Amino acid sequence: MNSYVLSFQEIDKTKLSMVGGKGANLGELSKIEKILVPEGFCVTTEAYKKITENNEELNGLLDELSHLRVEDREKIGEVSKKVRIVIERIAISKDIAEEIATFLTKFGEKDGYAVRSSATAEDLPTASFAGQQDTYLNVIGREAILKHISKCWASLFTERAVTYRLQNGFDHRKVHLSVVVQKMVFPEVAGVLFTADPVTSNRKVLSIDASFGLGEALVSGFVNADIYKVQSGKAIGKKISTKKLAIYALKKGGTKQQEIEPEMQNRQALTDEQILSLTLMGRKVEEHFGCPQDIEWCLAQDTFYIVQSRPITTLYPIPEAKDEENHVYLSVGHQQMMTDPLKPLGMSLMELISFGHRFKAGGRLFVDVAQMLASPDSRKMLLNNMGQHDPLMKDALMTIIERDFIKCLPNDKKEKSFGNVNKSVPPTDTQAQIESNPSIVSDLIKKSQTSIEELKQKIQTKSGLDLIDFILKDINELKKILFDPQSTAVFMAAINASHWINEKMMEWLGEKNVADTLSQSVPNNITSKMGLELLDVADVIRPYPEIIDYLQHVKDDNFLEKIVKIDGGQETRNAILSYLSKYGMRCSGEIDITRTRLSEKPITLVPMILNNIKNFEPNAGNRKFEQGKQEALKKEQELLERLKQLPDGEQKAKETKRMIDLIRNFIGYREYPKYGMVNRYFVYKQALMKEAERLVQEGVIHEKEDIYYLTFEELREVVHTKKLDYHIINKRKDEHKLYEKLTLPRVITSDGETLSGEYKRENFPAGAIAGFPVSSGVIEGRARVILNMEDADLENGDILVTSFTDPSWTPLFVSIKGLVTEVGGLMTHGVVIAREYGLPAVVGVENATRLIKDGQRIRVNGTEGYVEIL
Repeated sequence: MNSYVLSFQEIDKTKLSMVGGKGANLGELSKIEKILVPEGFCVTTEAYKKITENNEELNGLLDELSHLRVEDREKIGEVSKKVRIVIERIAISKDIAEEIATFLTKFGEKDGYAVRSSATAEDLPTASFAGQQDTYLNVIGREAILKHISKCWASLFTERAVTYRLQNGFDHRKVHLSVVVQKMVFPEVAGVLFTADPVTSNRKVLSIDASFGLGEALVSGFVNADIYKVQSGKAIGKKISTKKLAIYALKKGGTKQQEIEPEMQNRQALTDEQILSLTLMGRKVEEHFGCPQDIEWCLAQDTFYIVQSRPITTLYPIPEAKDEENHVYLSVGHQQMMTDPLKPLGMSLMELISFGHRFKAGGRLFVDVAQMLASPDSRKMLLNNMGQHDPLMKDALMTIIERDFIKCLPNDKKEKSFGNVNKSVPPTDTQAQIESNPSIVSDLIKKSQTSIEELKQKIQTKSGLDLIDFILKDINELKKILFDPQSTAVFMAAINASHWINEKMMEWLGEKNVADTLSQSVPNNITSKMGLELLDVADVIRPYPEIIDYLQHVKDDNFLEKIVKIDGGQETRNAILSYLSKYGMRCSGEIDITRTRLSEKPITLVPMILNNIKNFEPNAGNRKFEQGKQEALKKEQELLERLKQLPDGEQKAKETKRMIDLIRNFIGYREYPKYGMVNRYFVYKQALMKEAERLVQEGVIHEKEDIYYLTFEELREVVHTKKLDYHIINKRKDEHKLYEKLTLPRVITSDGETLSGEYKRENFPAGAIAGFPVSSGVIEGRARVILNMEDADLENGDILVTSFTDPSWTPLFVSIKGLVTEVGGLMTHGVVIAREYGLPAVVGVENATRLIKDGQRIRVNGTEGYVEIL
């Protein structure tokens, strides 16, 4: 038998599909000891299905809605209005109406009720549909309640609800609506309690919003609420607002807005005792649901009632610790220029190549620096490092230090090594060896290339368990190459020389960031070559108008096979394939092995090639490189001549020349170790995808890409047993979608508090957006806000604004005149290339892609570190 109506007492979380998120949570709440929930019932989704499923007019309109996109705003408004009218017109069948009447008689037919929508995809841990459907307060009488139940059903198709579902990929037909009918409480005070601070995400701080009258005024934004913060049973903060309005219930039904008497407006809505009493209830509710809660409450005749609770879906998960000590976690993603979540296979490979333990949370990796912060020496080293790498991270750490969150120990304990966050300065004898060995860079590159060629040969013969074990063993070889002390010493010599030059030229000549100019067009930079060599590909295609026309219209990745039939097609194909053989293993977010590589989707290159043909003359690559080289040499001569005029000038010039040579000879190699790593990744990936194909043929997995949602160990087990529980794959796909919506914090504490850090503004123009200066110069131009490389349509002279760049973005850098990113530091890949190409750049600009609009004219000051919107 269909249950059309259930009382709260009959409901728990297993009834989610029948009563929706709100209804299920109310059923759970009413079972918690000493938590008072106003009584009520749910009209289940079975009732909604019964009245809607066989209505032809409605089904036709739903078909129409399913073909719309988020951009079709006008059409969404038009069709959704028609849907609401149809639903409200459908009569509620006699059997459903009788069940509702039975409950109303039981609870009091003449009383006022709140009638609220409860969707099956609402108030879930993965999606909060809060506020998408309608709520009606103080509805009195059977007919009025039935009418408002129909209105709730119809509110499943408000414009905002339809748009939200389209944005989040929910099928309109699969989201059903239950309706909560709950006895009204007429409170003196009402509000919301968050069991974790919604501003800082601190799980140990509770936050209460409170105002007079019904909570609707607060939720709807009519009034300013008091805000109380509570930690460890003590109020740690209070903001008493002026509360001019309240919403109260009317005796005959409905509500009214009312002015509060002047002497009450600034009174604290809850007493201190009531605040603490409410927080204890909040912790009890949180404990029952097992995660931080957003709780609606009201206070009537000195009694608290809980009228709703839902998970807080915006909090970043805390990395798991094995003890109760305080921990401080730094985002590895901000250091690797990849703040997107990694899929499990990519995550486990990153863990395997790391030194030291990594912590996982929200699909990203973190490093615990609590131990480093506990010692004065390692604390100083860490702050110094972060100052160069990511100043916002340094500022966030300073906030934690000032609070004494991690106690500083006497400096007599030896420190444990800290992964590779702190790359130590090589000793001077190593530096001398490097300087006296001009072939060191080419030797290191040759060694890496030889190792990759050997890997390609050996891996061809491997399959099944042999393949997985072979890769796991080869990862040790990758680590050896990646963390080779000689290799690290080479680029550290150049990095240290850059710092020395900037410091000394400022001290001796009063000139800022001189190393930026000296770093232009250096040899052996594999990443900057990637941009310049795509200009050469454009040169091959430029003489063939038919090819250009063909490329302007291609849509699929088979274009290289079809292109050979056109005049110039063979030359074009050869040029692109040659480019891909050198750079095809690169892609955006390339530290995740699961990301699609250029070789797997060569069409990604087409817009960039066409831009190069449009924006540049032939031989632009060589000219660009030569121009940068001449600027660097000219700067070198100018500095040395000016230094010679100073006291002790010859010695200063000699030291400076030595440092310039270190930069020019070795800074280009900074990009090579990662190129070697990504090369290896792609060899692994190609072999693993062949193995995945076999698993598909054997019916073990549905799609090749499903292996992305397994760790290496799990994949090994699947290859071995030929068995897989698909529940794991589906669960992780859902988790990944959730993780994509979370904003990765730079720093997170074991209390769950997230810290982003702030820049200290120094004499910036009014309205300037602060960032970190990483490549000198000032440039004005059109902002192009680009989040995906494939969407780039650049004119010569545009300024690229994006969240982060990694080496795969380099081909775009040849077209732009400046760079603004949300993430980055002095030595991150995109920044090294910006300097080499002579592009003014400002990084670490919080929310740059939201604050700057595509097409706006902006000025980027890469010397001082700010952006102005003109």
